[in-house]
Formats: sequence, structure tokens, C-alpha cells
Amino acid sequence: MLFALQCTDKSGALQLRLDTRPDHVAYLNDLNAKGILKMAGPFLGDDGKPTGSLVIVKTETIDDARAIAEADPYAKAGLFSNVEIKAFNWVFNNPEA
Repeated sequence: MLFALQCTDKSGALQLRLDTRPDHVAYLNDLNAKGILKMAGPFLGDDGKPTGSLVIVKTETIDDARAIAEADPYAKAGLFSNVEIKAFNWVFNNPEA
């Protein structure tokens, strides 16, 4: 099952995001190598700077998706003000469809 992790950065946390990014990218690369990560990228503000993240993962349960979200270096660093996890149905342009 697919889950969307919708993560909102805390206000004024851009430097924390930049400082933590290498560990975050390594974490996502590991998820990708395991076939868990389906897509990911930042939300952007009007100024073009990141304001959050969208991460789509394939897991058995929402609890597994929650564990992935909690283990993300961004989450561990306290970057996010909010994380929503929702079941996701990838209908259009799904390479696995």
C-alpha cells in the first residue's frame, strides 16, 4: 500500500533543512534501494525555497509508514511542525501500473 507523508517545515527552519539535507538524502537513497521509496521532493514557497516535503512510500501498514517518517533525519532534527500520513492511490503516470 502507498502512503503519502506530507511534512510541513517549522517557520524559519531553512538552515536546519540545509544542514540536515545530506543525512536526509542518504536516508531516502536507502529507502529507494529497498524498494520502499516511490517518490519524494520538497514543497516550495513563493520565493522558491523549500517549505516542507512530500514523500511517497510503499509499506504494509500506516504504522510502518509512520515509523519511516519518524526515522527521517529531518524529523529527528525537529525540522517539521506537522507531518500528515495518508493512504495514497497513484492513478496517473504510475510506472508500476
